[in-house]
Amino acid sequence: MKNLLLQPVEYKIEKTAWGTWRRHLSEQGRYYSEFTSHMELLGLPLLHYTRGINPQMGGRKTARGVIAVGRVAVGGIAIGQAAFGLCAIGQAGFGLLFGLGQACSGLYAVGQLAIGGWFGAGQLASGYTAIGQLAIGEYVLAQLGIGNHLWTPEQSDPAAVAHFTALWDRARALF
Repeated sequence: MKNLLLQPVEYKIEKTAWGTWRRHLSEQGRYYSEFTSHMELLGLPLLHYTRGINPQMGGRKTARGVIAVGRVAVGGIAIGQAAFGLCAIGQAGFGLLFGLGQACSGLYAVGQLAIGGWFGAGQLASGYTAIGQLAIGEYVLAQLGIGNHLWTPEQSDPAAVAHFTALWDRARALF
């Protein structure tokens, strides 16, 4: 039996004004597609999108770009099941500045498990300002909290109340 990974792959290649699509449908019905934009920034494509199993690699290809979208994505703005970047959105979103996802981290993090440096909001949250069912931080608004200034059902630290009231007022002014 021959190794299919060593065989040349015939992609359907479509060049558009924005970038290049590479698509492949295997004999077994597995679909693979990839889009890479023509525009680049710092050597990375402005947009890189991947979907499916890469027939040459036999696995998923990591999307890498300024905006990266794929099952695994790495970039400035990364969107995927596992996302890593400055801003990361995904089931596991690990961002330097912002993380959004089921489990996420970042300077600002919002998710079921949110590990934030400055701000964290989620069921389990941490950060300088933390909001959650269980939260750990300096200023904490939670059902069960650990921190220096707590606002919980059992405790209302005046500093925490003032902090979260001011935070609410700033957020409300944006909208």
